[in-house]
Amino acid sequence: MQLRKMGCIPVGIAASGEQAIEMSARLQPDLTLMDIHLASAMDGITAAQTMRTQCNVPVIFLSAFVAEEKSRARASQSAPLGYLNKPFSEYELQTVIDAALKYLRP
Repeated sequence: MQLRKMGCIPVGIAASGEQAIEMSARLQPDLTLMDIHLASAMDGITAAQTMRTQCNVPVIFLSAFVAEEKSRARASQSAPLGYLNKPFSEYELQTVIDAALKYLRP
C-alpha cells in the first residue's frame, strides 16, 4: 500500500460515513483521508464535519469531484487540511500528507 511506503500507519478503512465517525472516535487517528462521495446515506463531507467537531480529527479530502464548486464550498466548512483530485499520483499523495502533518506538528 502506498501509505505504508510513505511511513504512515493506516489504522483502518471505513465503508461508510457512519463507520468512519465510529472508528475516528475509537482510534483517534492523526489524519483521515476521506472520499467526498461515499456509497452510504452519509457523504464524506458530513462525516468529516462530524469527525472534526466530535473527535478533532483532521481530514484530507479525496474525490473525482473536488473541482465542483458546490462540493468544494461544503467541504471547506469542515476545515480540511487538503484536497486530492482522483486519480492522484503517489507524489501528490505524499506532498499533501507531508504538508498536513507539518501543519499539525509545527
